[in-house]
Amino acid sequence: MSIVEFDPPDRFVVGTVGEPGDRTFFIQASDQHRRVQVSIEKVHAKVLAERIGAMLDQVAQAEAGIAAAVAEIDNAPLDTPVEEDYRVLALSLAWDDERHVVVIECHDHDPDELDADDAPGAHTLRVVLRPAQARAFAQRSETVVQAGRPACPFCGGPLDPTGHICPRANGYKR
Repeated sequence: MSIVEFDPPDRFVVGTVGEPGDRTFFIQASDQHRRVQVSIEKVHAKVLAERIGAMLDQVAQAEAGIAAAVAEIDNAPLDTPVEEDYRVLALSLAWDDERHVVVIECHDHDPDELDADDAPGAHTLRVVLRPAQARAFAQRSETVVQAGRPACPFCGGPLDPTGHICPRANGYKR
């Protein structure tokens, strides 16, 4: 099993390649010597951002200063060239109570089904973030997810530039 760890990364961001409706989502983690790029589903980016925010809010109730910690958000585009190292199938999120950091793991396998000895070709990206870095990552993720196609005001489905066949209009194009 291959585990690549960034503790902490110089940069950890979500970004996309492609046009809305045909975008591929990527997570990039990098430091001075290396860069790992993994592709994820849009829903993974959305849920990860929500869970990070909820976790930091929960921890903030116990520790002063965590909720208010906001780093400068990285709005720069993904570093190029963007090439997928592997596709993420499972994400893990944890709070390290001793170090007061967020730990995110991106797996190309189900970590509950594989043992380290049984998976020589499995990959894991592990990133350790300070609360401010994690909050900035979550905010950028939310922004990237929301930058897709607008929602239909009738059914909530995504609108293409040419419209879409709306189920609320009995299959007529709106």
